[in-house]
Amino acid sequence: MLKTLIWPLMAATLLMASPAWAQQKLVPAQSEIVFTSRQLGVPVEGRFKRFEAQVAFDPKKPEAGRIDFTVDLASASLGVAEVEAELVKPDWFHTARFPQARFVSRSIKALGGGRFEVTGQLNLKGTARDLVVPVALNQAGGTTTATGQFTLQRLAFKIGDGEWADTSMVANDVQVRFKLALTGVPPL
Repeated sequence: MLKTLIWPLMAATLLMASPAWAQQKLVPAQSEIVFTSRQLGVPVEGRFKRFEAQVAFDPKKPEAGRIDFTVDLASASLGVAEVEAELVKPDWFHTARFPQARFVSRSIKALGGGRFEVTGQLNLKGTARDLVVPVALNQAGGTTTATGQFTLQRLAFKIGDGEWADTSMVANDVQVRFKLALTGVPPL
């Protein structure tokens, strides 16, 4: 009898103690992830159409925040069907074996003026690397927009293996830009 009373009481206590900001949601229709590489010196832009995020973040307590972000690699779009068919193959993303990229934060540091530095680990194509991502927040109405950009070295993640490893054909640097719209973030 006592057990049946304690469990509901504990659950209610945990719910009341959990911060309101734990209810944050990504708004995919207002968000984007764009990547730009260079092929023979010419910029080639693509985007990922599907991604998800679990975010718990309070701008006034960034050190307590956490971000777990996944990208569906098969959703990469470059606007050319033949190129997109190549991206899923083993030399590139190898989506049959590695369907997602995942970034998990380890720390979030305030830099002032709505800017933050998110340090975490990116796991892409079976390779994990530390990554520092600069993020700027802008709030309007009930939506917080997180923007930023960083550079990845594609060969560090074995993307473009084989004949594509030649960086004179496809550059090693890949610029990644993001705009993520979130609801439920407390005011700055």
